[in-house]
Amino acid sequence: MLHVVKQYADDFLSLFFPQVCCACGKHLVADENLLCTACIYNLPYTNFHLQPDNPVARQFWGRVPLVYAGAFFYFHKHTNVQDLIHQLKYKNKPELGHLIGRMYGKVLYELVHSSGTDLLIPVPLHHSRLKERGYNQSYCIAAGLSTVLEIPVSEQYLIRHKATDTQTHKNRFSRFENMTEVFTLEHAHELEGKHILLVDDVVTTGATLESCASMLLTISGVRVSIVSIAFAH
Repeated sequence: MLHVVKQYADDFLSLFFPQVCCACGKHLVADENLLCTACIYNLPYTNFHLQPDNPVARQFWGRVPLVYAGAFFYFHKHTNVQDLIHQLKYKNKPELGHLIGRMYGKVLYELVHSSGTDLLIPVPLHHSRLKERGYNQSYCIAAGLSTVLEIPVSEQYLIRHKATDTQTHKNRFSRFENMTEVFTLEHAHELEGKHILLVDDVVTTGATLESCASMLLTISGVRVSIVSIAFAH
């Protein structure tokens, strides 16, 4: 009975406050949440988890040694994926990160567990940016992944001690220069011998992730892998 009443209440509220898909903007129907069925089916999935030498992994060849690397979607401007990332980062949609993380976790499950991954670490935000946004979108994604993968997620080890300018309009060299000496480690001894999965929202040049991975790889016996929600060619 309570379920029926709730359904009627939700249907009534949707008449005045319709929920829309975070990717395409169309109205959601019953049993859809944040993303419509059409977008879930049609988003540009990469299937990089099936390709050890995929384009994300190749970006880091000769830069940092990784166990595996990948991304869930291809990112192009003026597409649903750009809208989805924008909603996640700037429109107060932390629950969207959780949803996408859970979706991606189902895809990654076999790869992550066969490689013995021990811990998820999201790319950290500087405290000033965290205060401004209210949440770290990479942590939301990692938390969603953690729910499915049953691997813990932690923000206590990798710290962003230096605020940086936005990377969006910088060229490749400037992005790398911008990430110099940005991250520090705390309680590093607790990570010795661990396989760490770094989680981010979008991979472009990989400068931020390279800086994070390089810092983690200074710890004895640490192995690092990388995943993100989207990959920008």
